[in-house]
Amino acid sequence: MRTLVLCDGEVGPLSDVTLRVLGAAQQLGQPVDLLVFDVALATTAVSATGVERVLVASAGASDALAPETIASQLLALANDYSNVLAAHRAAGRAALPRAAALAEGSFIADVTAISERTQFVRGLYAGSVLATVNTASTRTFASVRPSSFAPVAALGGHAEVVALPPIAPFAGTRLVERRAAAQSGLDLGNARVVLAGGRGLASEDNMARLGRLADDLHAALGASRAAVDAGYAPNAAQVGQTGRSVAPDVYVAFGISGAIQHLAGMKDSKFIVAVNKDPDAPIFSVADVGLVGDLFDVVGALEARLLQMAPRA
Repeated sequence: MRTLVLCDGEVGPLSDVTLRVLGAAQQLGQPVDLLVFDVALATTAVSATGVERVLVASAGASDALAPETIASQLLALANDYSNVLAAHRAAGRAALPRAAALAEGSFIADVTAISERTQFVRGLYAGSVLATVNTASTRTFASVRPSSFAPVAALGGHAEVVALPPIAPFAGTRLVERRAAAQSGLDLGNARVVLAGGRGLASEDNMARLGRLADDLHAALGASRAAVDAGYAPNAAQVGQTGRSVAPDVYVAFGISGAIQHLAGMKDSKFIVAVNKDPDAPIFSVADVGLVGDLFDVVGALEARLLQMAPRA
């Protein structure tokens, strides 16, 4: 049997998210196909390493597909695949459970690791418990956390392009308008360095100050849910169980206590630095480096150091 990966729905070159889901799929040890809903995307998808076939579906504009339409397309292909994977994001979370129900398969959400090619590892209770899941179903649909898997190379492959018979789009709903969440600076999901602020910043102005420091360091700005709820940062900056999951090379947390919901979204970061005045803050349990002290002293020291390093006219 084979494994099918649902492209995340972007237009243009394959995103890092899709490349990471392909990396997860290859751990299953089966031939991997990629399903896209955009002909132009297929021209770049064929070069992804390890992809044998790129299936091009015709069901309408890729950025306006209803989950029911995607599920219908997956159902039409289900007999050829024992595993169907997608990113644990809006499209995958909505379409895969529907497809699993239609195909009488099993659905596993938010997979963070694949063990022995047949077992899926996922977090429970905001990641405080790890469960290893086996399924007796002949078809498994799973949404995977992209940050937990290494991406495949975007170049080097030579996949075959297969055009699928068109299917009728779901007519029960239609997309009226799409509004992107406000975001400034680098994208959280692709940044190598993330500076994140919590409730300890105490104001929107201080969060903006941290954002300027992030810009100077070529980093992305993140925030805890407490900071977002307080109005210090937009929803697009939220990191955690109900926000974005990130895995940068360096994650620096300023004034974030480390609630388990926040840790679930950033614990895969390669190197974690925590700055907090409370020596017992839970964030220190996952930090590689912990600084106990006033976060504004640390931010000020970083700003001063950058000023010293700035080229002089």
